[in-house]
Amino acid sequence: MENQRIAVIGAGQMGSGIAQVAAEAGYKVILHDVMSDFVRNGMSRIDKTLSSQVQKGKIDEEKKRAVLSRIQGTVSYDDARDADVIVEAVFEDADVKTKIFSALDEICRPETVFATNTSSIPITRLAASVKRADRFIGIHFFNPPHVMRLVEIIPGLKTSAKTVLQARLFVESLKKESVLVKDVPGFLVNRINAALRLEAYNCLLEGVASVEDIDKALKLALGHPMGPFELADFVGLDVGLNVLKTLHDGYKDPKWRPSLLLEKLVLGGDLGRKTGKGWYDYTSGQKVPRTDVQF
Repeated sequence: MENQRIAVIGAGQMGSGIAQVAAEAGYKVILHDVMSDFVRNGMSRIDKTLSSQVQKGKIDEEKKRAVLSRIQGTVSYDDARDADVIVEAVFEDADVKTKIFSALDEICRPETVFATNTSSIPITRLAASVKRADRFIGIHFFNPPHVMRLVEIIPGLKTSAKTVLQARLFVESLKKESVLVKDVPGFLVNRINAALRLEAYNCLLEGVASVEDIDKALKLALGHPMGPFELADFVGLDVGLNVLKTLHDGYKDPKWRPSLLLEKLVLGGDLGRKTGKGWYDYTSGQKVPRTDVQF
């Protein structure tokens, strides 16, 4: 593992988390983004997470320094040239993702495995952008990657059995559990979760209960660590909306039609925790019910 290199494309919340997990497992990691500020923010996020683990006694300072030393930030695809596995973790836009893979396909070694962390876009669609569709696969981590144990492995139409095995062994090396999922819109977990979240939105729209009470009910009755509205704010309402649009476009079934309430919040720039407001208000530093809008 010492000589194996992993390149993570996208230094946001998911990308930096995946980079941290890979570095903790002993891999040398390239963390790429389009701007130096984005890379620095990603490295800072990793440092903050590791520092929290030190404070909790889960790791020591020496382990923290070792993990950070294995991560190299960059804004150049050339630094990913010799990677054994590329994990793309940019935002949910198929055009952006295909452009990234097309560029990497020209410079990476033929044996390099290309993996996408997409949460809903069909793997076969993205794999069509490269000449190595047999070495293209979905490896879908959940947020936050350093905490969540599950990873979905999604082969595309032309993904080889060897690549599936490599993906499973890679996930296992990260001390994660994997499930093998067919290449359908939304895959498995997000498809089920989107259905639950849409029903929560419908209950809100119909006045069945408030945002806070719906979250409270599902946490206490179903044992969920976060309610559907809390989780949507944590992930990002724009991300959630894109997942629903992908499901709606993919299945052509009206049951997946995105919530009008959700669309209004996204259009208004309220995307959840990252913008300070979503289904809840976080501007005070605490999560409180919103008083400036009527749901």
